[in-house]
Amino acid sequence: MRHTSILAAVASVLAFAPVAFAQNAPAYDPPKTSWGVPDLQGFFSSASLTNMARPPGASGLIVSDEEAAKLFNRNIYTRVAKEEAPLSKAELLTDANPDRAYNRFWMDPGADLGKIDGKYRSSWIVEPADGQIPWIASPTARNALVSASSEEEFSDLSSDNPEARGIPERCIWGFTGGPGPVLFNAMYNNNYQIVQTPTQVMIMAEMNHDVRVIQIGGTLDPAGLPKWGGNSVGHYEGNTLVVETRNVEPKQKSYISEKGKVTERFTRSNEGQILYEYTIDDPTRYSQPWKGQMPLNASHLPPYEYACHEGNYSMFNLLSGARVMEREGRKNGTRKAIFAGIPEAE
Repeated sequence: MRHTSILAAVASVLAFAPVAFAQNAPAYDPPKTSWGVPDLQGFFSSASLTNMARPPGASGLIVSDEEAAKLFNRNIYTRVAKEEAPLSKAELLTDANPDRAYNRFWMDPGADLGKIDGKYRSSWIVEPADGQIPWIASPTARNALVSASSEEEFSDLSSDNPEARGIPERCIWGFTGGPGPVLFNAMYNNNYQIVQTPTQVMIMAEMNHDVRVIQIGGTLDPAGLPKWGGNSVGHYEGNTLVVETRNVEPKQKSYISEKGKVTERFTRSNEGQILYEYTIDDPTRYSQPWKGQMPLNASHLPPYEYACHEGNYSMFNLLSGARVMEREGRKNGTRKAIFAGIPEAE
């Protein structure tokens, strides 16, 4: 009986040993800069088939490999790639669909759903639990934001003067969210460069080469002047860079209004990844604060130059084309859709 009790006790200890070891496993200790803060510098990419909001049919935030495969196959980028795969290079680059603004050849959205802690995510939003943006019941709240998945740049904007065109089209600020706030992913140009100094952190986005400079230390003035990328101040909490941003230029189409605030956290979770977390608090647009997480994966390639309009000759040609249409009595263009003609997933 005594031997049986000892064996049972040993078995019990061994059974719980993996749990104990897992709980006591040390967290990743990132390299430090010469002035002693966590080193977040380098090139990173947010490219992924996971998006901000959860797609219809997803069972929850974290999905199995089997469910991830189903979401992958239903994803619009995957379906367009499969449709265009049989086409020759000449056929691919000669788009016969006059209503489609892009074909898949020009897109670089990522090859798979995003992973955090090795597990697939169906959305970046983690709160609310349904993975959806908690818009307030206002007809203007949602219209105040044009996200990367919108078709603002493919609609019939006025062509009376350059100022009538969209902000991204005028090379002022990119349409993918750029360096934030908030960072997210789009159909191409998902690369970033992060540079740190003792007093500042710079985030440069490949899209439009937009740059956001975060001041280390100090406080924000809620009544400060709005600016592109907002007014950001940061500080370090252990191995995490915490950033608070207000006063985003309203024309930027940020996730916050002039009354809102974004709090971001950058933590290097392993050698090849930064865990990017954010909380959005803006009662003028949302029924509650909402939170998200997204991985920034290390890249060995720097961002390419974004030569917006190649010297802006396109603006002259665009406005000149509009004058030709007016002389001919035609309306200004036809609405273009990125995925026109592609059926909805079953």
